[in-house]
Amino acid sequence: MTLGIAGSGIRGPIGTLCLRMTSEPETLTDLPTRTALVAGASGIAGSALVDQLSADGWQVIALSRTPIAARPGVVPVSADLRSVASLRAALAGHAPTHVFFTAWLRQDTEAENIRVNSAMVRDLLTALDDAPVRHVALMTGLKQYLGPFEAYGQGEVPDTPFHEDEPRLSVENFYYAQEDELWAAARARGFTWSVHRAHTVIGHAVGNAMNMGSTLAVYAAICRELGRPFVFPGSETQWNGVTDMTDAGLLAEQMVWAATTPAAADTAFNIVNGDTFRWRWLWPRLAAHFGVEWEGFSDAPRPLEAQMADAQPVWTAIAAKHSLVEGDLSRLASWWHTDADLGRTMEVFADMGRSRAAGFTGYRETEQAFFDLFERYRAERLTP
Repeated sequence: MTLGIAGSGIRGPIGTLCLRMTSEPETLTDLPTRTALVAGASGIAGSALVDQLSADGWQVIALSRTPIAARPGVVPVSADLRSVASLRAALAGHAPTHVFFTAWLRQDTEAENIRVNSAMVRDLLTALDDAPVRHVALMTGLKQYLGPFEAYGQGEVPDTPFHEDEPRLSVENFYYAQEDELWAAARARGFTWSVHRAHTVIGHAVGNAMNMGSTLAVYAAICRELGRPFVFPGSETQWNGVTDMTDAGLLAEQMVWAATTPAAADTAFNIVNGDTFRWRWLWPRLAAHFGVEWEGFSDAPRPLEAQMADAQPVWTAIAAKHSLVEGDLSRLASWWHTDADLGRTMEVFADMGRSRAAGFTGYRETEQAFFDLFERYRAERLTP
């Protein structure tokens, strides 16, 4: 049996939008054998989750294609999320009680995104059919409201701020397919679930395909090296409009909170920092932090993919000059993704009322989140 909210487009197990009688989170004594499986453990969201869970005393199984470094309480596991057999072999002997799914694989078309990414959710949960899973948390994003890359912003996009009870758009979307797989497994096996819809996520990761934090840090370093201005690459709408972002650490906090708080079970949540800003306000502050001159929007977007088309030799020289540990520019900068975010021609920000009402009070100041991330990259000699 399922519960649907009229006009919402949401279909899930009973309790989808019902707050439980208590909002108190579980404690370590409540679940003495609590073990988390983090899928996508080397990514921006996944690595923040591994840090959060480990600091909170969980046993963590860190699943990724390339194993992360082992540390106390964290067991690295490598498997192909597209193969049930690979997952079964890698997870044999492990018994996670909570699953956090943050992985995705970008495909050439949305039809392929749907096929591949929904199957990864299904295959992982199938591989865990004998595990004592109590909760599964799925990370998605604001393309829930905006549509997929190939139909982005088309049709009836809801008004800002986006609310979780907006109906699904009429276009196919791999986020919807992932939710459907999650709900089907929850109905069949009786675990609770949560969905976490983030805006642009900034956090620490190397080799990630969607990493605005390291992209802007690398871009500023190249501008400084060449004596060029730090040019805003995006649209007039993004330069002047209101927007928000999601810090990976805050996303991790919400996912863990939802996984251990009865009032948050079987619910989809937006997750953004809690402040809003305009790029015309933030961009000069980022430039000042890096010690570079800046330019705002002027006449038309100036995409980073075009600005940085021949930047690898410059980065190679910068890496040698400052003894950096990563000389491959493509592992630090995702020009296309930052261009897509900053080039949007519509206002984008999300409401956080649902999780606030359920008891989640986490917050980040976006400017400081950027600065903290930049300093971490410097400390690890990833950027100068």
